Amino acid sequence: MMKESEIKFLVTLDDEQIPERIQWEAGDSGKTGKHDCGATMLAIWDTTENATLRIDLWTKAMPVDDMKRFFYDCFTGMADTFERATQDPAGAGDIRKFAETFAGKAELFRKK
Repeated sequence: MMKESEIKFLVTLDDEQIPERIQWEAGDSGKTGKHDCGATMLAIWDTTENATLRIDLWTKAMPVDDMKRFFYDCFTGMADTFERATQDPAGAGDIRKFAETFAGKAELFRKK
């Protein structure tokens, strides 16, 4: 039996069409109701066009350091997904290596 799951995003824009607030909810997330987030990146593979469609949004209140960490987490997550989807650990390793280089240059894990 097939199951459907829905993911929703609600974006509140200011007068200049810049996101003030981003909320998400998903029936299978284990959380009920809407939840705030500072940024989202959605990539969709269009099989008809053989192209990637993207929606990248972040609130104007999103701190730069948080955005850097968000990108690092996305890179490492993409490496994990790439490895599971392709069974290519070398390619995934390249993505992880890039993520670590990025983290170093962005000073994400600097000692305090």
